[in-house]
Amino acid sequence: MNFDELLALVRSGNSPRLCDDSRIIEPGNIFVAVKGPDVDGHDFIPQVLAKGARFIVCQSSSSVVIPAQAGIQVISVPDSSLALAILAQAANGNPAEKLTNLAVTGTKGKTTVTFLVRSCFQAAGQKCGLIGTVIYDNCIDVSPAPLTTPDCLTIAKSQAQMLKAGAKYMVIEASSHALDQNRIASINFRAAAFTNLTGDHLDYHKTTENYLAAKSKIFESLSPDSTAVLNKQSPYSEQIAAGAKAKILWFAVDENADLSAEIHSIDDSGTAFTLRYRGQSIRVKTPLLGRFNVANHLAAAGLCLAAGLDLETVARGLSALNAIPGRLEKVKSDAPFTVLVDFAHTDDALDNVLSTLKPLCKARLIVVFGCGGDRDKTKRPRMAKVVEKYADLAIVTSDNPRTENTDDIISQIVAGFKDPNSPKIKIEPDRKKAIALAIESAKKGDVIIIAGKGHENYQIIGKQKFPFSDQQIALDLLKNKK
Repeated sequence: MNFDELLALVRSGNSPRLCDDSRIIEPGNIFVAVKGPDVDGHDFIPQVLAKGARFIVCQSSSSVVIPAQAGIQVISVPDSSLALAILAQAANGNPAEKLTNLAVTGTKGKTTVTFLVRSCFQAAGQKCGLIGTVIYDNCIDVSPAPLTTPDCLTIAKSQAQMLKAGAKYMVIEASSHALDQNRIASINFRAAAFTNLTGDHLDYHKTTENYLAAKSKIFESLSPDSTAVLNKQSPYSEQIAAGAKAKILWFAVDENADLSAEIHSIDDSGTAFTLRYRGQSIRVKTPLLGRFNVANHLAAAGLCLAAGLDLETVARGLSALNAIPGRLEKVKSDAPFTVLVDFAHTDDALDNVLSTLKPLCKARLIVVFGCGGDRDKTKRPRMAKVVEKYADLAIVTSDNPRTENTDDIISQIVAGFKDPNSPKIKIEPDRKKAIALAIESAKKGDVIIIAGKGHENYQIIGKQKFPFSDQQIALDLLKNKK
């Protein structure tokens, strides 16, 4: 059997179950062996055969030798991750072909953009599925997201559920890992947006060039009648545009572009700006703060306009969204100071957030932050430099240390401070105690920002997840402070 014959079987509606996880294989299943960054599915072929798998899809470049067995079909393909993506769509009735698919990629802003896109379609009276860092919304139910971009089997099943619920649109965050691993390779996108590229994920990609190449894959795959929505103010966008066959829609803040925004005000009530597109202009007032968030609004607007929405509907949808989980999210309290939680976990993201908050502070800016373990170590001292620039009190703590030693991570952060012995810098490895220290230190008019984990309701220590929510910890401490 060749791949085309297997694909026809999967499309027939009478197909064996498709699986890429050796742990859940059942007799008669199709097993696709995919080589991942940490685990190679080809190593588990003997196990899946012992469990009764009937069809094995493996990569032709693999050195695995599969003994001939009666009734076993071995299908060799150039790229098994791509084969899995194609089979996943076929096994679910090719739902991607029946949806208008939109994507956003970039280091920062992806979650905000997807929530804004969904809000715009809701303003148009349409259902829009959402797959991203915080939630998976298939328009039937909403579940917490374990990954920014899930595996292609999960995506295809979610898309099928979106169609069942009457949705016509889907917006998805396309992570660099997912793009590199072909998780969305079989989806045709009407439009894809690029927000920015800053230092992150070099533990995986090794170089900025590799990181950009992964982000660029989605734009290289766009058809000529699709649209690439690109940030004119990012130095990497020209390179992305050069490799794209799609139409280009440039966006920029306070600068001429196909789609632009003129900022009028940023204060503690939100941000006001004028949205301009093809000779039209319309006012937008959003509770979301900051110039960087205006850029996110433009990326979302570009995707929606490319999908066929009009500017007035887009503006209404952008203005309607009140908050995004873990993105400058305010902890509700009647305390005389403000506590915010944000996902900022890179130096550039911290700079955007802190430079926005500093002018709005009536008193001091208190920053609680750390860095994740087993991730890009080069950003740790850079984050310290950013915090030292803006914070009146900096409290360095743990984030998700994973398998690294928390004290080692903190030492690498502290190395970035010009004056690590400054009285405005405190070290508290216990994150709960660090948040408590910030709240105990706060006075009238202060702003506390708890950065790094945002919407996450867990902390990863070693290889285990423990319940931990910055919002809930802060809320409990604020109640006890009364």
